[in-house]
Amino acid sequence: MKPIIAITTYGPDERDLANEYYSKFYLTPKPYVDAVVRAGGTPILVPPTPESLAAVRSIADGVIVSGGSDINPERYGGDPTHPTLTNLDAARDKSELEIMTHLTSGEPLPTLCICRGMQVLNVAMGGSLHEHVPDTIPEDIHRSEKGFWAMQPVQVDPTSRLAEIMEAEEVVTTSGHHQAVKVLGDNLRVTAKAADGVIEAIEHTGLPWVVGVQWHPEVTAAEDPTQQRLFDELVAEAARQKSS
Repeated sequence: MKPIIAITTYGPDERDLANEYYSKFYLTPKPYVDAVVRAGGTPILVPPTPESLAAVRSIADGVIVSGGSDINPERYGGDPTHPTLTNLDAARDKSELEIMTHLTSGEPLPTLCICRGMQVLNVAMGGSLHEHVPDTIPEDIHRSEKGFWAMQPVQVDPTSRLAEIMEAEEVVTTSGHHQAVKVLGDNLRVTAKAADGVIEAIEHTGLPWVVGVQWHPEVTAAEDPTQQRLFDELVAEAARQKSS
C-alpha cells in the first residue's frame, strides 16, 4: 500500500465562505494533494478536531502541516492585539500544536511543515514569532503588492537536509507570509534565509526528517523539481520507515 500522508486542513474559522447551504468549512488547497499524489503517496485530510492526533497516530506514515492563518500570539507570548493578525482559529492551533508536540517527542514521522506549519513547529519547540515582519524590515519582499504571492530567492545551508532534499543551495520560492520566526525554538536549526535575513527554513536537530519551510512549495511543485522533491522525499522516507 502507498504511504499515507496526513495533511492538516484550515480550521472552520479561518475562511469565511458561508453560503445559503453551509456556514463553515474545513479546507485544503488542491496543490498540496496534487504534490503528494505526484510523489506516489496517498493523501488524507485531517481537520482540527479532538480526534486529529489519534487519526495521525493510527493512520499516517507521514505528515504535512499546511499553511493558513496566524497562530494566536498568546501561544508564544506575543501580542494578541496586533492589528495585522489574520483570522485566528483556536481549534486549529490546539490540534496542530498537539500533533507537532507528539511528532517531536513521541512517535516521530517524516514531517514537512509549510508556512504556518513551520511556525507551528517553532512555537511547539518553545520559539516565538514576529507578529508582522514588515514591522522589522525596511522593505517587504515576502508578499506582492496585493499582499500575497511573491517570488523571492532563498539561500539554503549546503550542510542541511533541506539542501540535500532539494538538490539546490539557492531556490526561487513562492512566498506569501507576513510572519516569521523571531526566537528559534529548542532543538531546531536555521537552514535557509531570505536576502533580508528573514528565516525561511528550519529543521529538527535530533530527528531524521522534520523540515519546515516558510514558503509554499506546493504552488510551483508541478513545474519546479526542487520544490516537488520536498514531497517526493517526504513520501519516500515515509515508505522506508513503513517497511522497516
